[in-house]
Amino acid sequence: MKKKVLLVGAGPMAVDYAKVLKALKQEVTVVGRSSKSAVKFEKETGIEVVQGGINNWLAESHQVLDKVIVAVSENLLGKVTRDLIHAGYRDILLEKPGGLTVADIREVSTLANEKEANVYIGYNRRFFASTVAAKEIIERDGGVTSFNFEFTEWGHSLEASSIAPVILDEWFIQNSSHVIDQAFYVGGRPKELCSFVAGGSNWHPKGSVFSGAGISETGALFSYNANWESAGRWWTEFLTKNNRIIMKPMEQVFIQKRGAIAVDKLEIDDEMDRLYKPGVFRQVEAYLQNESKLMTIREQVKMLPTYQKMIGAD
Repeated sequence: MKKKVLLVGAGPMAVDYAKVLKALKQEVTVVGRSSKSAVKFEKETGIEVVQGGINNWLAESHQVLDKVIVAVSENLLGKVTRDLIHAGYRDILLEKPGGLTVADIREVSTLANEKEANVYIGYNRRFFASTVAAKEIIERDGGVTSFNFEFTEWGHSLEASSIAPVILDEWFIQNSSHVIDQAFYVGGRPKELCSFVAGGSNWHPKGSVFSGAGISETGALFSYNANWESAGRWWTEFLTKNNRIIMKPMEQVFIQKRGAIAVDKLEIDDEMDRLYKPGVFRQVEAYLQNESKLMTIREQVKMLPTYQKMIGAD
């Protein structure tokens, strides 16, 4: 069904959302701030951008659209979402992780509860074709017995980047939570967790080497590691009674069968992940169709103590 969708933001992530909304033939209104990003957005998508920022647009518009996707810069996620809720919006897809800081995310959730608004967090790796395929195998095998994951960030690149220090300081939740969410989405949310943190850097003094283990609510044992001062990449793997499911890179699936040495690549239907930013097409479809696979802001708040423990801030 065709919806009237408000897309807030005109940066790279907003471009990815716009391409999907256009393909799904939705009626889209795009609101951005700067003329520079607007020009680039219009060139890449063919969709006009209303400039001047969301607050000016809300002041002039008296119509609440059916759906709204918030894809602004990380430091504005929480504020923009709260402004939208105050303006009457009750159905929002909010880019991960839902705010700049733990406190920011909690403020969004508190207001959403007060105003009975549905706010969903855009963790697109839940919707990778690889994740869908992995979950199907796991279901056939009777569930996950254990899983492992790594969320190493390339510190040398980030330190030399133009990313604002206030965002880099929250990089664990702003970026690494992508892989953490996918791991716990498939393997089960943590029930018990023991974590260790070491190191630190100029751009992320809270820590740079992370390790831990625990047990999920499904009874699966898990472990993780990340070393932002060394080499590494994002990956997850899930073990069942029949298979080791390796997602390295996370967009692909490799299978090692019990009793075998060979690791074989699984052919998956990833056409939408090749045509659009991986996971975004299915994520937007799920949002438009009110599917339950999306993380809610309430679920994100429940995960915050886990994030804090993993980074040594509990």
